[in-house]
Amino acid sequence: MVHGKLGKLSRSVSIIGVGATPFMNINEDPDLLGLTEGDCFGYAALKAMEDAGLEPRDVEYFYHGSANPKMFNDAVTPAMQVAEWFGMRGRGSVHHSEACATGYVALEQAVMAVASGAHDIVLSGGVEMATGLPDGKKPACFRRPMTAEDIWPDLDAIIDRAYTRYLGGGAIGQDDWIDVYRKEYGLTAEQVDDVLNMMSYQGRRAAALNPLALEREPFEDIAKRFGFDDPMDYLRSPFNPHTTQYLRVTGNAPSADGAACFIVCPTEMAKQFNKTPIEVLGVSASCLESARPHLERDATAEAAKQIYELTGIKPEDIDLLLVNDFILSSQLLAAEEVGYLPRGEGWKYVMEGRTAFDGDRPINTNGGRTSYGHAFGASGAADVYEAVIQMRGEAGAHQVKKLPKTAMLRGFGGGQNVRIAVLRTVDE
Repeated sequence: MVHGKLGKLSRSVSIIGVGATPFMNINEDPDLLGLTEGDCFGYAALKAMEDAGLEPRDVEYFYHGSANPKMFNDAVTPAMQVAEWFGMRGRGSVHHSEACATGYVALEQAVMAVASGAHDIVLSGGVEMATGLPDGKKPACFRRPMTAEDIWPDLDAIIDRAYTRYLGGGAIGQDDWIDVYRKEYGLTAEQVDDVLNMMSYQGRRAAALNPLALEREPFEDIAKRFGFDDPMDYLRSPFNPHTTQYLRVTGNAPSADGAACFIVCPTEMAKQFNKTPIEVLGVSASCLESARPHLERDATAEAAKQIYELTGIKPEDIDLLLVNDFILSSQLLAAEEVGYLPRGEGWKYVMEGRTAFDGDRPINTNGGRTSYGHAFGASGAADVYEAVIQMRGEAGAHQVKKLPKTAMLRGFGGGQNVRIAVLRTVDE
């Protein structure tokens, strides 16, 4: 593995505005039918401008990210196709696509554009209409629900699903890292199951209080419908079946439609736009080919090494951690790998409720992918949004107990890309 070293940014960069749509399923709500990727991105972009006190004419350049626009939205150059919607017609722009890492790369690229001096005010973000596909006969805003066969058309030829279940192999390896962890630290399969179910439960507690989350029904209510007094009994039951060796249905991220955007500028300019700018201390990167064993663990370790060397912060300085956990176990495993939780002990923090939004080591305070939803290219940008509102103290009912000064975001996607960003509240 090649190790990288990051240099200091040429000038400090801060986030001055954020905006987001709810994560939703437009196919299940007749009031939302017909919403397009352009509608969602434009809404989030205008909200970010409003938050920063800017007009579209003030923004010099923008980045537009989505995981797979040709598949999901029948678009080749979506940045140019939607720019007029939010007042950016003719402005310089780039569309990019890095699967589930797209939103984190969106932050990296915006920061680099401002740090280099090329631009002063840059908008960036991600969008995805991930619950459906164009039907191929009408404009892309007319959609049909997406099925597993759209993504894995030959799945039935590989697995006879009448008698077995998918065991989480392949490029990303849903069970790979947690299986290594279980054996290394001597956990039983039942203990792993309880830890994963507790992460699902705590994520739903946060999402139930978050108006932007996709899945907001408390597990207490769901459990009662199935005849359980204890939500953990429901989560362990056959009503919540395994989909891999370790993951259950509630440990899989539901696809969502939505967008999130943010605006960055030089920190020296930031105070004129927002009373609470959030400085981006740096963004690190590690990419490994998808066939490499334990790629998520190794790439996370490398990106963590880079970001600590670059910023000079220590794990104990981090007040809030956001982790791309479309593989639910990544929430615990990445938290230990970056040092936010002690190695081999993090699962105990989970079981004690310490990683919940109202615990002392909060992780994924927006509900995480399994309850907030996963809009692929937009999810990383939604994490940026969540970190900023938490650091400003604007998260409402799911606000963490201690106002975070330093936040870390660990993005992962595409089976190979890891980005780690560190954000810090700018001192008065």
